Amino acid sequence: MSRFWKIALAVVVVLVLLLIGLRLMQKPGGPGAGQGKAQGKEGEQPPVPVTVVPVARQNVPVYLTALGTVQALNTVAISPQVSGRLLSLEFTEGQPVKKGQVLAQIDPRSFQATYDQAVARRRQDQAQLATARANYSRSQELGPKGYIAKQDLDALRNTVSQLEATVASDEAQIRDAQVSLGYTKVISPIDGLAGIRGVDPGNVVTTSSTIVTLTQLHPINVMFNLPEQNLDMVRQAAQGGGELSVAALDRGDAHVVADGGVLKVIDNQIDASTGTFRLKSEFPNADNALWPGQFVNVRLKVRTVDGGLVIPAQAVQRGPDGDYVYLLQADNTVKMQPVKVAQEVGDSAVMIGSGLKEGERVVTEGQFRLKPGSKVNPLKPGEVPAAPSAAELEKAKKQGGGGGRRGH
Repeated sequence: MSRFWKIALAVVVVLVLLLIGLRLMQKPGGPGAGQGKAQGKEGEQPPVPVTVVPVARQNVPVYLTALGTVQALNTVAISPQVSGRLLSLEFTEGQPVKKGQVLAQIDPRSFQATYDQAVARRRQDQAQLATARANYSRSQELGPKGYIAKQDLDALRNTVSQLEATVASDEAQIRDAQVSLGYTKVISPIDGLAGIRGVDPGNVVTTSSTIVTLTQLHPINVMFNLPEQNLDMVRQAAQGGGELSVAALDRGDAHVVADGGVLKVIDNQIDASTGTFRLKSEFPNADNALWPGQFVNVRLKVRTVDGGLVIPAQAVQRGPDGDYVYLLQADNTVKMQPVKVAQEVGDSAVMIGSGLKEGERVVTEGQFRLKPGSKVNPLKPGEVPAAPSAAELEKAKKQGGGGGRRGH
């Protein structure tokens, strides 16, 4: 093929391609027409269905929270008061014991012998005292008649006094021996729960041996720390009259482990190393929900805010400039309203410090589709949008058909 015909063929191909392109641009489903329709529909977006809730007023309790440690009201390490061979243990490990209950028995035979010796010694000295008193009484009758010297009479009187002191000493020794004999029975000083025993029957125990440790669980204490900036608030609340209520929650704050607690003590100093002060609360613990050494979250109620503004927690959004909510306007559009959250109210609500008024409606569901000025369809909690009418369905069907043709 000559060069001329090659050039002619190339020109023909270019012209054919230009004609095809022009025809495509002029079709109703062409790119230009699609852009126009899209722009037309963009200005007529349907309202976004959202759930709105009015701002409500209610009395809001103010809580301070901290990590606490459960501590037994009394912890007693039971040690014998005398040394000797341990005959028996009268308690069951891990079971409750009563005040006055015998916990252990130490061999009492040597202490019984010491007590008997003291009693016998007193009887001996009492007999000598009786003889001395009789001699002194007879001498007093003979003294005025000159049959006995005054010096001998004084000696007899002093002998009586000496023996009276000896008898008094014997009685003291008897009481001491009686106390030691009583210590051979180890008695529980409190109502509590027995731990694991530290000795076994048959062993020789001393005053440094620990037989068992008792813990008192009813009532029980929970110790916790708060930052020093809360000290004035707590002290003022405690001085306002009445006891401050305390609740113990599990480590995940999911539910209350024990309630009915009251604040008992505010420590008299601030820990300079941590900047916190210590508090002690007391719980009845009737159901043994709290156990010594357990970690719990403590919730201390310090006061109640009357008429606080409360909204659901999910209404609050976090932005680069702080917290905000979508506020519903009179024309069913929304705007971003900055707010300040004062505190949490339970598990699903918050109290607003500023930014909202009572009765204003905020969006709680559907925020991800909103922007300032968006038109919305406000719904009550649990309400669903109305079903589309036949005309709306037909219109949507036509719009869907047009979109299909553009895809070809």
